[in-house]
Amino acid sequence: MNALWTVLLACTRPAPLPATDGADPLQALHTAIEAGHYRRIEAVVVQQGDEVLFDRTYRRTTAQARIDARSAGKSITAMAVGTAVDRGLLSVQDPAFAHLADLEPFEHPEGKDQILVRDLLSMSSSLDCSDWRPSPGNEERMYRTRSWSRFAVDLPLDPDFARNAEGQGRFSYCTAGAFLLGRILERITGEPFDAYVDRVLFEPLGIEDPVWRRSPTGEVQSGGQLSLRAHDFLALANLLRDVGVHDGERLLSEDWIREMVQPKIQATPSQAYGYLWWVRTFRAGPTEDPVGGFYMSGNGGNKVVWFPHLDAVAVVLATNYNDRDMHELTTDLLERYVLVALTR
Repeated sequence: MNALWTVLLACTRPAPLPATDGADPLQALHTAIEAGHYRRIEAVVVQQGDEVLFDRTYRRTTAQARIDARSAGKSITAMAVGTAVDRGLLSVQDPAFAHLADLEPFEHPEGKDQILVRDLLSMSSSLDCSDWRPSPGNEERMYRTRSWSRFAVDLPLDPDFARNAEGQGRFSYCTAGAFLLGRILERITGEPFDAYVDRVLFEPLGIEDPVWRRSPTGEVQSGGQLSLRAHDFLALANLLRDVGVHDGERLLSEDWIREMVQPKIQATPSQAYGYLWWVRTFRAGPTEDPVGGFYMSGNGGNKVVWFPHLDAVAVVLATNYNDRDMHELTTDLLERYVLVALTR
């Protein structure tokens, strides 16, 4: 393990768990899913090192089926932003709205010149936008409009917004802000967002025929709602595990990966947030050994997790959309079975 990642996760390396009954935890996982314990699980893939330990699909899902992992797609947008940063086309310190000047005049313009690209990446901009409450920028309001770009750039600012001593604003989960990052990439690269992502990430990784949600005017939803196969998500997670290199070709710099997953803000009591990537400590099985993970996360309980200390990745695609316990179900699946298998 590269020492770089050791300092990013404030957790101990898990101790091996004793094999008390000889049971295979991944076979037990399969049994639990088949019994409906985790309701609508569509696919699970677990890899450690270069070995795929578990690879199953469920219900009517096949290996070629594309599952909408909802906001997990935001993390791919962060990776795409990183390719532009690596190429010198963009800086996270850039004023975000300066790259959207063709959409001027903006409503509520005062203060928008202070919103930086990093604010949109860390869900901490001054936009009055939260998907977790009925805010002016709630994503459900955006979906009722024809031009999502117009909706997002015209949002009012939060009158109570303030930065701390380090210049960090409060956490406010905002899909409209992640959507604007895609519009910024289009302007600085001169390519449609989906075409750019295909060229710099998907095609080199062998990811074909992604299904993007679009606005009524054809804007690609860079804030999530992207449908890919389970092994497509696995390839993206492995790109981080391999520190940005795939088949000898560098697609992302190590510097960007470090910056992207470095916790910027405490989002919930158990989760921190980087640049459109989540960070938390998981607990492995009954001994509750701590295991740090960086992950994509989306409605339905979708999670794509990189466990650096274990040299492992896990993909869980689920369609428990809008269920109150959707994320708790997937976390339990990972902790009760997957992490036990990875730490034995």
